[in-house]
Amino acid sequence: MTRRRRNLLILTGAVLLVGGLVAWRLLFLPDALAFAGGRQVALADYQGPSPTGVPLELAKADPLARGKYLTEAADCAACHTAKGGKPFAGGRPFKLPFGTIYTPNITPDRETGIGAWSDADFLRAVHTGIGRGGERLYPAFPYASYTMLADADVLAIRRYLASLPAVRQANLPNSFAFPFNQRWLMAIWGGFFNRDTRFRPVADRSPQWNRGAYLVEAAGHCGECHTPRNLLQAMDTRRKFAGGQAEGWNAYNISGDRLSGIGAWTEAEIAHYLAKGHAAGRGVASGPMAEAVELSTSRMTRSDIAAMAAYLKTVPAVRTAASPAMAGPAPAAASAGPGDNPLGKRIFEGACASCHAWTGRGAITADQQLTGNRAVNDATAANVALMILNGTGGSPERTGAYMPGFGAAYTDAEVAAAANYVTARFGSKPSRITAADVKRMREE
Repeated sequence: MTRRRRNLLILTGAVLLVGGLVAWRLLFLPDALAFAGGRQVALADYQGPSPTGVPLELAKADPLARGKYLTEAADCAACHTAKGGKPFAGGRPFKLPFGTIYTPNITPDRETGIGAWSDADFLRAVHTGIGRGGERLYPAFPYASYTMLADADVLAIRRYLASLPAVRQANLPNSFAFPFNQRWLMAIWGGFFNRDTRFRPVADRSPQWNRGAYLVEAAGHCGECHTPRNLLQAMDTRRKFAGGQAEGWNAYNISGDRLSGIGAWTEAEIAHYLAKGHAAGRGVASGPMAEAVELSTSRMTRSDIAAMAAYLKTVPAVRTAASPAMAGPAPAAASAGPGDNPLGKRIFEGACASCHAWTGRGAITADQQLTGNRAVNDATAANVALMILNGTGGSPERTGAYMPGFGAAYTDAEVAAAANYVTARFGSKPSRITAADVKRMREE
């Protein structure tokens, strides 16, 4: 064998080996609870109280009340309600890199909703991502997480949905381009990334931990937004809860890392954030997270919220460079801030300082504090700009934290200037967001 041929064979083997390792890392991901160690058992074999169903406080509630609670825990209304539309009637657009997907009508209308679906149809869709007609559903519907929901809980949700007013509203077609419009490809995706198995408690962990795991991983599907996606758009569970994106907003690191995650948060702070949408000195929920708080976590019992907080505190730390250490308090003097952005300073002085204060500590209430807020320390300024455009979202009556949107009052250039001023004055690193970036945010 010549040296050239031998070198070619070695190179080919190395390429195949590297390609195989890359494919293995993309296609074979750890289970959601793999980090916990211990022994996972079938739900029927678990010796403690069942982590599924409703909390003990609702054990004697009527079936529809239990179904309503589980529907809210699964946050179904957020995705299946268009802005200004009828609840659960669908039509909400989700813009993805390869097109726009519209959520379907899940009211009991027999023609345009799911009124004609059988229990088996509903179970199959929730657990496997296969629709009533055999069509493959896109994983924007989080069936890779919902597959862990117990059958009884899925059927309780179905019973509640069936009790709602039927809305006649046809589903809108998706705008995916080839090859993303080929639904059969989702069968391959699901074969690798949806195990189609129900929740398996960890026998070595406490009942509270298992309840929290069920709510966070299955019902709440928190990882769908807060876990980064790999090249095949599957949750990269090797970097569990290290941060992702949701509708243009950055969904920040909620792993146990003390610098870039929530490792320094107490369980009480996490619980308060989930219940009220803010935690003093930590930040305020906005955008999709504000919706999740308003429509889901704020409606849950204190025991369930505490279980979620206890579980989240055990998730291993993943350090992310995009989330640096928080900056300290800003100076009280208006003149002491960044001097290269007079437009941003003028807007902050006119519209922001009266609530947030020049120090960023908040002028009136704790939820107005900017220092210690992850969004302000995010050099992309994406969430800051979106908050200026849209406000926090959510209902102040339910969450308490509220900021109005200023999108109609300011131009793209003004919003960009204000966002850059906020990150420079109160964050650890100034942003350089542009008017073109803000224009794109408006369009999306």
